[in-house]
Amino acid sequence: MPMKKPMNYYLPIMSHYIEVPYDDKPRRVRVLLPRDYEVSTEETYPVVYMHDGQNVFYSKEAYSGHSWKLIPLIKNSQDLPKMIIVGIDNAEIDRLDEYAPWPYELKEEVESHGHPGGMGMEYGEWVVNTVKPFIDKYYRTKQEREHTALVGSSLGGLITAYMGSAYPNVFGSLGVFSLASWLSESAFLDYISKHPLHPETKVYIQVGTAEGNEVDEAFVNKNINQAYIDSSIWYYQTLLRHEHAMDKMWLRILADEHHFEKYWADHFGEYLQFNFNE
Repeated sequence: MPMKKPMNYYLPIMSHYIEVPYDDKPRRVRVLLPRDYEVSTEETYPVVYMHDGQNVFYSKEAYSGHSWKLIPLIKNSQDLPKMIIVGIDNAEIDRLDEYAPWPYELKEEVESHGHPGGMGMEYGEWVVNTVKPFIDKYYRTKQEREHTALVGSSLGGLITAYMGSAYPNVFGSLGVFSLASWLSESAFLDYISKHPLHPETKVYIQVGTAEGNEVDEAFVNKNINQAYIDSSIWYYQTLLRHEHAMDKMWLRILADEHHFEKYWADHFGEYLQFNFNE
């Protein structure tokens, strides 16, 4: 007879639908809790906020068919501290606009696809002023900056980097995977230069050497592989130039890795280790 698994074996996921002031429908926000959350009622937890919530938990609903594999990662990583992970769904058809704080510089190419960009500041304000207070109110979180992380990939990496600079006293760690700032590079680097991070903020930057894909190539006639590498390096250099400590950053350029959830998932545990290690 197989051994019965304890009731707290499975990590619970809670779903909420939160109103978005600039959208006509509420947004799904899911919360992955530690398995003993209901038992350890006095314990509080750090929080990791993640964009593109549809891709975070389950491969069957992920855009690429591959999720970030967070549940097995956390179950199999006994050395990681307990944490709460918040997956915020993207705006689907309006994702290209919502994750871009500025209009795209590649205006003609992008506007021909119906996505000029520029809604990212409203989105960031909603996350900081609505979503985070909601999570802090209803869950036992460690609310301070040093216990609050923000993670995203591609355009999710762009909005993560922007929000880290826009709200330096809110986020203490940034996971910037496959940064797609090349769509509005000048505005992005200018903003990062003028809005320094909190000096203790940790910044993990990861990019592959084979990031280019057909979707990106439809927007611009340039070497997309090099564009992704350049964006990550320029972001790193800009932070260094404005005196962000090198030991607070980790830039990784990974050979032959693609623009794909599998590669972000493969290294997400390493980001968490970097985030939580003193």
